[in-house]
Amino acid sequence: MSKLFGTDLTGKVAVVTGAGGVLCGMFAKTLAECGAKVALLDRNLESAERIAAEIVEAGGVAKAYATNVLDREVLEEVHAKVLVDLGPCDILLNGAGGNNPRATTTKEYFEVGDIEADTISFFDLDKDGVEFVFNLNFIGTLLPTQIFAKDMIGREGCNIVNISSMNAYTPLTKIPAYSAAKAGISNFTQWLAVHFSKTGIRVNAIAPGFFVTKQNEKLLFNEDGTPTARSNKILNATPMGRYGEAEELNGTLLYLLNNEAASFVTGIVIPVDGGFSAYSGV
Repeated sequence: MSKLFGTDLTGKVAVVTGAGGVLCGMFAKTLAECGAKVALLDRNLESAERIAAEIVEAGGVAKAYATNVLDREVLEEVHAKVLVDLGPCDILLNGAGGNNPRATTTKEYFEVGDIEADTISFFDLDKDGVEFVFNLNFIGTLLPTQIFAKDMIGREGCNIVNISSMNAYTPLTKIPAYSAAKAGISNFTQWLAVHFSKTGIRVNAIAPGFFVTKQNEKLLFNEDGTPTARSNKILNATPMGRYGEAEELNGTLLYLLNNEAASFVTGIVIPVDGGFSAYSGV
């Protein structure tokens, strides 16, 4: 296998949650291309199996597992299977997450009369929807870390990479639960980095800016392929004037996993956002 950006992961076992999605599926392929044996964990087994098959066809080692990152018992069962199939985990990429319409407001700004109007205002946010978003993003990172990081204790060169978001720096309108949950991921990354610092486990995070995925595609583009009003606002606030390509996250991921280049790097969150976080709007 090749060594992208000088990172050789030969012999490493990488566990990727949310691996059936666009970005994490790409991460799984990248890790395999650098020599890692990859366990693809996703609730949608069919999607994870498709990506695993592509990895194997390209000469890599990968296996998909149906997983609910909110179910400790299921995670324990998957962990036991991964140990048998691939070995103990060296790299954990916590990519499972997402938003939910029940935790999303209709409008960006609250106006008098919205409570009576046919809209979802802040006051109408569904408690269960908000809890689901917090659980999926935060608990869905905490539980896999509790299960798989045990493999890393006493072994050199192990890494945890969490997927945060630009929302963690400045909350986006309409999605308060997702923004707050990702802020929690950034904070949790720092906490884990300190907590595991004496064991040699490095913990860092990537905060992607705007990338087109299955989850946000309909929010960004109309049926005819033209950008939505929200999409235009995003691009106008991104100095580079475009959406990121999934592959443009690879350099950051592999830098963080490179135990020579990043040996003294832990507890950081790296934005990959085309300048979004640097732009004040004027």
